[in-house]
Formats: sequence, C-alpha cells, structure tokens
Amino acid sequence: MAVFAGPAKPFLSLNPQEEAKFQKEVAQARRRATQRQEKEKLTPGVIYVGHLPPALYETQIRAYFSQFGTVTKFRLSRSKRTGNSKGYAFVEFASEDVAKIVADTMNNYLFGERLLKCHFIPPEKVHEELFREWHVPFKKPSYPAVKRYNQNRTLLQKLQMEERFKKKEKLLRKKLAKKGIDYDFPSLILHKKEKRNASNTGLQKSTNSQVLSKKKKKKK
Repeated sequence: MAVFAGPAKPFLSLNPQEEAKFQKEVAQARRRATQRQEKEKLTPGVIYVGHLPPALYETQIRAYFSQFGTVTKFRLSRSKRTGNSKGYAFVEFASEDVAKIVADTMNNYLFGERLLKCHFIPPEKVHEELFREWHVPFKKPSYPAVKRYNQNRTLLQKLQMEERFKKKEKLLRKKLAKKGIDYDFPSLILHKKEKRNASNTGLQKSTNSQVLSKKKKKKK
C-alpha cells in the first residue's frame, strides 16, 4: 500500500489539456489512501490481570499472553521494599478488540492452582503513567545503609562504633540541657546482661550459707 507523508506535492500530467482532471484524480487517490490508513490504525487496549502466581517472572507472563496477539506494553507490579511480585499485572495489546477477547476468555481461568481475574480497562481509566519506564528491568532496592549497619565487624570496629554512639548521646544530652528540657532517656548503648544458670546460683548460695554457719560455730 502506498504511503503519502508530508505536504502534498503537485504532480504534472503528461497531457497539459487534461491537467485539471489529473490533479483531481491525484487528490482523490490521496484521500482514499488516508482513509484506508485511518481504518487500518489499531486502537490499543489494556487489561488487568490479577491472582498471578508469585513465582512467575515478567518474561514468562508476557510470553504467555503474546499467544493471543501483539503485546505492546507490559507491567508486573512489584514491591519497592522487597522486590517481590504483588500478584497482578497490566497488559497492553495492539488491538482493543483482542484485549476484550482476552479479558473475557482468561477471567476465572485456572492458572497455576489460582483463578485468574481479568478485566478490560476503558481507555479513559488508564492512568497516563501506568506504563512509565515499563521496559526498564526492575532492580531490587539495595538499602546500602542497612547492609552497612548489619555487616560483620571486628572488635576494633565495634569499639569505634560504640565511641561514636557515646559522642552522639553526649551531644544530644547537652542540646536538651541547653534548651532547658529536662528529659532523661536510656543510653543508646545496650550492655549485654550476663546469663547465669539458676542451678549454679542456687548451689553458690547454699555453699555460702554453709560457710557462714561453720564460722559462727567456731566462734562459739
């Protein structure tokens, strides 16, 4: 099919006497080609897919729905905190009619021991940023500060960390006192309590009492 793009350029007829008729036929041909293009333009359609198994990845879900028609965009919702799947996704098909058929066909379909929930989303209800950066692979949040805090430390590093906490605590207490705030809070450094065996403590108490009784008898 011929594609006419850009501003219309004048065509010249080989016969000057039929120039007007020729220009009319060219205009009609352009009009017919434009109408044909508009008819062949497909309106995309978006569907919601819920109750997805958590173990599925984007590539697997997209490949599955691609068997129904051309999938132009796809987005699997994931948790920003953990990176795990939330169990629902949005699929955009090149054809709105295909999207409606898929939504009707796949609704309540048993998929991986789950009943899928699919419904067509009207174009006016599709958020403009629904597929923003949909083609960018999802990256699980790293939280470098948390990893740095939870890392294994040597004894020297632990002592240095303890000193930093002491300085922060001292500075905080000074600021509160300077502002006239009488507030006492527990220390930022928690000291480990020594675990004692109940049987050992009981034995120690009994031996101590026996020693004291013997000393009293000797004095008498």
